[in-house]
Amino acid sequence: MTARMRFDRHLWKEVTHLLTDLPVALIGFVYVMLTMSLGVGLSVTVVGLPLLAAGLAGARWLGRAERARARALLGIRVDEPSPLPRRRGAGFFPWLWTALKDPVAWRCVLYEFIRLPWGVLTFAVTLVSLIVLWPVLPFIARGLSNVDRAMVRALLSPSDELERRIAELESDRGVVVDTAAADLRRIERDLHDGAQARLVALAMGLGLAKEKLLEDPEAAAAMVDEAHGEVKLALAELRDLARGIHPAVLTDRGLDAALSTVASRCTVPVTVTVDLPERPAEAIEGIAYFTVSELLQNVSKHSRARTAVVDVWRAGDRVLIQVSDDGCGGARLDVGSGMAGLAERLGAVDGLFALESPAGGPTTVTAELPWRRREVSRLARQGG
Repeated sequence: MTARMRFDRHLWKEVTHLLTDLPVALIGFVYVMLTMSLGVGLSVTVVGLPLLAAGLAGARWLGRAERARARALLGIRVDEPSPLPRRRGAGFFPWLWTALKDPVAWRCVLYEFIRLPWGVLTFAVTLVSLIVLWPVLPFIARGLSNVDRAMVRALLSPSDELERRIAELESDRGVVVDTAAADLRRIERDLHDGAQARLVALAMGLGLAKEKLLEDPEAAAAMVDEAHGEVKLALAELRDLARGIHPAVLTDRGLDAALSTVASRCTVPVTVTVDLPERPAEAIEGIAYFTVSELLQNVSKHSRARTAVVDVWRAGDRVLIQVSDDGCGGARLDVGSGMAGLAERLGAVDGLFALESPAGGPTTVTAELPWRRREVSRLARQGG
């Protein structure tokens, strides 16, 4: 490709960026020098650190403007960094400390310091190339622009993996907290409406039986029999509630036996296959159990299926769960639905959730969880 063929709109965008480097860099350099020198110089006073924090916040805005200019003229895509976390009611000093240790703002400050000498160089070289060295202008502009691109990516790009991970963990923490609160409310409601109500009725019945014990022994015996029945029902409800929190069969015999028990309570025949070389960590095992349990409940309630299949296996460092049925399909991941809740819970532990459910069926749900080895307890190690 000849030099003449390179005189296109992309070249003139690069030339425009290079020529505007100097005035833009001059504005940024003056700003950071003024705010940083005042903030550091007055740091022994009350206003110094707040002024420095405000200057860093302004440097963030300069970085945003530079990223926009690079996107428009250099054609590079630079994502915006995450905003500073704001905690409602946290107070002034937590905000001040967060602003002072903001790595994004400090990288913007460094960028503005470096830009001034580089801006002088690019302005001079580009201007001379336009007047004298215009036959090789495309090559010079491309070389200088590539340095500009490298500087923007190095200093103005967010630390992608770290910031993305922080955002994910903050979101996941909220999901975990909300899920735990919902579970506690469910347990409290089940205890209040079920076992507690039965135990109150049992206490009242036994009190009445005690009063009639001498006057009418036969009626008292009938009340005791009725109370005995209430005790059995209360025990059954407490057993079901305990199974819903963490089933004993899962602790004692593992995922295969626990899922087989869940499948036996499903309204359709379920084939369960668990192919794991060893038992995973208790948390992963519990999440896998409750995921399959809730999916099979959906099969019982909504699918109108004739059969269902549950497969659990390990692939590398992941535990894969697949639940499929031959029902009517049409399941969706709408916000607020049970499927969406499952997806959020799995995402909170670095899991994945995929739903394929066309109208008319079949439905296939695939879930992934990270594989974590079960740790042997300290007492077991000592006993071994």
